Amino acid sequence: MTIIDQDAGLRPYDRAVEAAHFYLADLRRAVAGRVMVDGVLDAGRAALHQRAVHGLAWAATLVESLAAGAALIGRLSGQDQLSRIDDDLMCIGFGECLGQLIDGIAMSQNEVFRAREVGAGDGAQAFASDPAVRWFLEVGSTAERRRSVVVALREGQSVNESVGDETLDFIRGQFRRFGAERIGPNAQDWHLKDVLIPDEIIREMAELGVFGLSIPEQYGGLGLGKLAMVVVSEELSRAWIAAGSLGTRSEIAGELIASAGTPDQKEKYLPGLAAGTILPAAVFTEPDTGSDLASLRTKAEQDASGAWKVFGNKTWITHAARADLMALLVRTRTGSKGHEGLSMFLAEKPRGDAHEDFPADGMSGGEIPVLGYRGMKEYEIAFDGFAIPEEGLLGGVEGQGFRQLMQTFESARIQTAARAVGVAWKAFDLGLRYAQERRQFGRPIVEFPRIRDKIAVMAAETLMARELTYLAARRKDTGQRCDIEAGMAKLLAARVAWSNADVSLQIHGGNGYAQEFEISRVLCDARILNIFEGAAEIQAQIIGRGLLTRQ
Repeated sequence: MTIIDQDAGLRPYDRAVEAAHFYLADLRRAVAGRVMVDGVLDAGRAALHQRAVHGLAWAATLVESLAAGAALIGRLSGQDQLSRIDDDLMCIGFGECLGQLIDGIAMSQNEVFRAREVGAGDGAQAFASDPAVRWFLEVGSTAERRRSVVVALREGQSVNESVGDETLDFIRGQFRRFGAERIGPNAQDWHLKDVLIPDEIIREMAELGVFGLSIPEQYGGLGLGKLAMVVVSEELSRAWIAAGSLGTRSEIAGELIASAGTPDQKEKYLPGLAAGTILPAAVFTEPDTGSDLASLRTKAEQDASGAWKVFGNKTWITHAARADLMALLVRTRTGSKGHEGLSMFLAEKPRGDAHEDFPADGMSGGEIPVLGYRGMKEYEIAFDGFAIPEEGLLGGVEGQGFRQLMQTFESARIQTAARAVGVAWKAFDLGLRYAQERRQFGRPIVEFPRIRDKIAVMAAETLMARELTYLAARRKDTGQRCDIEAGMAKLLAARVAWSNADVSLQIHGGNGYAQEFEISRVLCDARILNIFEGAAEIQAQIIGRGLLTRQ
């Protein structure tokens, strides 16, 4: 069935999005009635009704993904580039997404939020009766449409990957080839051996400009913005998440220094970050604090010479041993509580070697063995008088560390979403390939309806998560506030990555559980995406509170 709707001059995609926004407004009013007092969010009520706040966040995330998907269809239609497979995939995505909004949203494997929980059940039924919504529910995600998608994929058709910019499309192709030739063939071996990404690969990534994508040109970077970083992160992560994540180390450090550093700090560090000769590490998390940065206890004390000495412990520090520079968040004001006493330092350190991870005075630590997300390794670090020169204080100002870090949160979450999209595509690639190669009962298992369904829905959900991530990146590049959108992109893309990895392993059957098959690595890699850069529950809290309080 083709999409034809002349009423009001709107395509069904746009009409469904419009209806979804009206429904979301009703849902917001229902949740606000439980947690707002005189127009102000009440902390006690918000805690009591946390599930409702988080359900609102998930609903808004799905609505925003619908809007991003409709925008893609509009762009492709306007350029006469809308293919049957793209149309079918978006129809499937809309059908699945609208169905969740009406019948229940899986916030996790055992938490399903339903509108009736907050008294919005009638609104959900009214939403379901909207003609455009009903169209997608009835003929959006059908067995025939899912079969059509898989047939097209088997014939060699592909999903449109253009972002509407020739330069970025060229960059995608460049990194797709690099990932396929230099990362993909070796990733499983590196993962199983649990080794660092080879220095040779880092040098090649530097030559391609990975580490300077968003650093201003005056400091040796390419100054291309966040959408470019998203495309590169997605492609590298499609080869292996560690490769995609490596570039984001420099992205966050570069943004911190570019936005808050002194002129001397910018001149000293940004060129080296852009060139890949300085590898940074983000040193924020502490034992027992997690996302609660206001509770950090690691402290820095200034001596008579002006130098700082650091005391305390950090954990879950990615790529710490090989890093040359730490962005280190500590407490500098004695007796302070909360965010006000936190300061950010740019702390240089020697690289570790085969004999010692942290060959620096006043600094020790060791590796944390992990299931996946290998290639950079995770570490715990103890500081006992580690020295930082006076000029290491970011921006030369004390007590501004949390505010400085907040400037990077949007980018960090958009990047994580991009990595998740890359992992989701990798899981899809592996599942499709295996389903075509594996034969059971005399035919490829891709011909079995439930296998076809899994593959088609994987592609559709990844497409929608991708477009939501691109939407957040575009808003960031235009200077618009996008904290909520960045959180939404991260929330949805992480869920899709894990779902795809799990489904793809199921397609592999028992072989998927064997370490020799790549999907076993992808499953382990995908699991971390719902945890780091703000766990899914933290993201939902931020989004939900933002939706309720933003005017």
